[in-house]
Amino acid sequence: MNRPQVSAVMLAYGAEPWLVDAARAVLASTDVDIELIVVDNGCTSDSIDVVKGLPGVRVLRPEENTGYSGGCRVGAAEATGEWLAFVNSDAIVAPDALAKVVAVAAEPGVGAAMASIRLAENPDLINTSGNPLHFIGLSWAGGNGEPATAHARRTTVPSLSGCCFVINRELWRELDGFAAEYFAYHEDTEISLRLWQRGLRLEYVPDAVVVHHYEFSRNSLKVYLVERNRLLSLLTAYETRTLVLLAPMLLLSEAALLAASLLGGWSREKVRGWGWLWTNRAWVRARRRQLQAERIVPDGVIAEMMTAKVDPSNVEAPPGMAVFNVIAAAYWALTKPLLRRR
Repeated sequence: MNRPQVSAVMLAYGAEPWLVDAARAVLASTDVDIELIVVDNGCTSDSIDVVKGLPGVRVLRPEENTGYSGGCRVGAAEATGEWLAFVNSDAIVAPDALAKVVAVAAEPGVGAAMASIRLAENPDLINTSGNPLHFIGLSWAGGNGEPATAHARRTTVPSLSGCCFVINRELWRELDGFAAEYFAYHEDTEISLRLWQRGLRLEYVPDAVVVHHYEFSRNSLKVYLVERNRLLSLLTAYETRTLVLLAPMLLLSEAALLAASLLGGWSREKVRGWGWLWTNRAWVRARRRQLQAERIVPDGVIAEMMTAKVDPSNVEAPPGMAVFNVIAAAYWALTKPLLRRR
């Protein structure tokens, strides 16, 4: 039997202390024919030189840092395999992990599949088993810090984790992959929504283990991109009817997030995101036309997978979150039945 042809895409930026280990782990994958494409977005250590010397590796160097979204596009454009595997440069795949994820991704009705992402400091604990999706667009690492035994069953998930997932290369090209404009963060959420809107499922594969040297960080660029891209995906991926029904809650959420940004010292980044959306409104409209034209499934179906509770375990909740969750739950209970009606 022919083995699956897999092109793994990995990005390198900054010091990259785990890059060599991550690359060697991918190359050691069993039951697949593997090529590894490393996109050097500005690696500052000699680890990139080590990786260049590994058999089966191609290193691409864009003229500038293209971010996660753009880097994935650069790597995927050079891929030759039937399957694309996106693997973080601080993630160590088990030898059989990619083969197991590919096998699930190849099933009828599946759009993409993700591995079981474990915490490197304790691989018996989950980093993410699929990301929850809040109806206001927030997403986070699902199951973070929980025992892997509690996530030992294969499940359909609302949103993929970009840490390690597999998608058919032709499907990726049909979707035109991640939008480069996202740069980083939330692009995995957007492509998850788009796959659901095409009537395709997203699957979590519990026995495909990937150890992730995960470190949650918060800086001004990340805060700006996370908030900007959350709004960008809402404005482009949701149906007009959905946006109208959710408008009061979305406006309340924006007010709450603005207040949180003032208290947390990141209001400049929050406002900067609004500014980008306004300045690039022509592109946002074009993106919306593209996404709405390609969908075949209404938001009412996708809404069944969404949550109204914000409860990430890796982020300290801002003041008032308990009250916000009560309001959001009540609003969602009223709105979700309306989304089901056509």
